[in-house]
Amino acid sequence: MNIDATFWVAISFIIFVGLLLYFKIPEKIKTFLDASINNIKNQIDGAEKLKEEAKNILSEHEKKISNSKKEIKNMIDKANDEAEKNILKTNKEFHELMESRKRNAEERVRQMKEQAIKDIKNTSVKIAVQSVGQLFKNSIDKSKLDKLFAESIEETKIALKKKSS
Repeated sequence: MNIDATFWVAISFIIFVGLLLYFKIPEKIKTFLDASINNIKNQIDGAEKLKEEAKNILSEHEKKISNSKKEIKNMIDKANDEAEKNILKTNKEFHELMESRKRNAEERVRQMKEQAIKDIKNTSVKIAVQSVGQLFKNSIDKSKLDKLFAESIEETKIALKKKSS
């Protein structure tokens, strides 16, 4: 009987398979693979939970951003309204101030005009009184009176021109 290498390889293989079965290596491999599969499934489930949590957090942050944008828009609108109100108020106050200054200036001009008229009247009365006084001093005859009257009128005109200038 001739035992060749193929026989010994077959015997070695049978012994190897027997040893594997004796030490329950296939069951250990199966247990190890099942544990790895369960571990991978648990990791996938955990990843899905994290994904859901991330989606929830993302939606919460998007809501916060949306609310913040609305608040910012409201704040900007409110600030614009306040600015418009302030501009209108300032504009109104400016116009009121200018109107008040205009009235004051017109009142001063009116007062100055009245004072000028009073001054002219007072000056003309003084000149007339002086003229009458001179007339009484020089009231010798009618020709001198006419001459004196004409001179006093000329003096009055000159004095009024000086006063009005």
